[in-house]
Amino acid sequence: MSDDEPGALQRTGFRLYRKLSPAVGQRLVRTFKPTYSLGAIALIEFDGKLLALRQAHRTGYSLPGGLVDRGEQPRDAVRREVAEETGIDIDPGDLVTVVFDPRVRHADVIFRVVCDREPEVTVASEAYDHAWLDLVGWPEADYATARILKAVRAASTVPQPGRLSAQ
Repeated sequence: MSDDEPGALQRTGFRLYRKLSPAVGQRLVRTFKPTYSLGAIALIEFDGKLLALRQAHRTGYSLPGGLVDRGEQPRDAVRREVAEETGIDIDPGDLVTVVFDPRVRHADVIFRVVCDREPEVTVASEAYDHAWLDLVGWPEADYATARILKAVRAASTVPQPGRLSAQ
């Protein structure tokens, strides 16, 4: 095989792909590309602290939120999950960041909710206790929560601007 053959083969593949109907093309992509699960997480903040939950299916503290259902938008999922776990009705506002974990093929959409008064938390669903914790130094944060908190701390710093790649 010459050096040009992989490029020629790829170009031919793209030409054939363009001729497919969008529905067939989407099915083809879904068959050969990895799929991800999607979560929606809320950073509920009061007096400089975040709402942390103890949940039966996790070790240590975690953040309110959960998986996005098929056909559901992340902002609707986080509102539903927070209500189920804490009894709090939130307006999720804008997202803070998105955290990807390619190792487990999962992404979390993170929303920030700042409260001007301490909300009444009624733990339910899989949550059985809660606490208000600082953004840094969470005791016993599980792997997913530690990954999310690290990304949130990074997102709260001044981001570096993008640059053109050297040609």
